[in-house]
Amino acid sequence: MKALLVPAVTLALVSGAVPLSAHHAWPVSYAQIVTVKGTVTQFNWGNPHPMISLDVRTDDGKIEKWSVGGPATNRMESNGWSKTTVKPGDVITGVGYQFLDGQKTVRLEYVVLPDGKKLPVYGR
Repeated sequence: MKALLVPAVTLALVSGAVPLSAHHAWPVSYAQIVTVKGTVTQFNWGNPHPMISLDVRTDDGKIEKWSVGGPATNRMESNGWSKTTVKPGDVITGVGYQFLDGQKTVRLEYVVLPDGKKLPVYGR
């Protein structure tokens, strides 16, 4: 009986740690909220983070590639999102927090859809 107890306890501990290691924080700066408006080029609806690729026109007319995303799909679904909420060609505005290292990646708080509807990702 003791021979089975140690492997069982070890398995339980390891199994419990796996979900914890899968959770992580976005490496963003919460010092300033950013707004990016652009044309959707791709919408990847999947975990761990649905991501929207945007072409954003700069003041000098150049196009920058940005990625904006939110939490897991189930959390976004509870706020009204689905895999068809945005599609390539839509012009949307993403509002959130940019990555600390300057990447053109934003952890969304909400999106303004082409019809003007404001759609949160975290329910705030």
